[in-house]
Amino acid sequence: MHIRIILNEPLYAGNVGSIARVIKNFGYRDLVLVGPCPIGDEARMMAQHAYDLLEGAKVFETLGEAIEGSNLIIGTTGTRGETAGRHIRMPMYTPEKVREKLSGTKGEASIASIIFGREDRGLTNEELMMCDMLMSIPTAEQYPVMNLSHAVAVVLYELSDLETGDILLADRYDLDLLYEHLESVLCDLGYPVHKKHKTTLMLRRIFGRAELTAREVYTLRGILRLIDYRLRRG
Repeated sequence: MHIRIILNEPLYAGNVGSIARVIKNFGYRDLVLVGPCPIGDEARMMAQHAYDLLEGAKVFETLGEAIEGSNLIIGTTGTRGETAGRHIRMPMYTPEKVREKLSGTKGEASIASIIFGREDRGLTNEELMMCDMLMSIPTAEQYPVMNLSHAVAVVLYELSDLETGDILLADRYDLDLLYEHLESVLCDLGYPVHKKHKTTLMLRRIFGRAELTAREVYTLRGILRLIDYRLRRG
């Protein structure tokens, strides 16, 4: 599977260089930076023979731009438990469990973007809401937060023996259409306005963890269209 590493607003150039080196160590090539710190000599020194990967990194102003085209969006966090932000329950997967879930997907045809947050405060609740899955590395409770480059190394090590297969995940465009359709149907059903946002987020999390194929998305949208039709007749 094509793995894209996204660093969201990294603070230290040395970490960016070290991560470029780690990515190349494990045979990956796709590094994306969102609003990064200045990338200078320190980053180049830490990158060593991954200087080409560092120079070729794509840079975006927003996280939304960086995840475009992703079939699956995985956020990383040091938070323990199953709650990411108030009222939003998301199970945490270890890198090992993520590897198991991704096994069997169709090679380069499917893109999994793995987002790593800022060194000082990670990803915000709003950014976590953009993710289909959350991943957390099992560490000691006394000091759970890892150095950013070390965390990337652990994740890529676990994914280095990922076995591909024939399952082609739905693309982001079709998934977004599904989520918009779900929200529209909730409105048509007269779903309580004060509950709609939380319920829509919950449905996104459920379907995100399910790793839907294109065929499954089309089937779900067909059911939603039938609901629309019945509502109009009513």
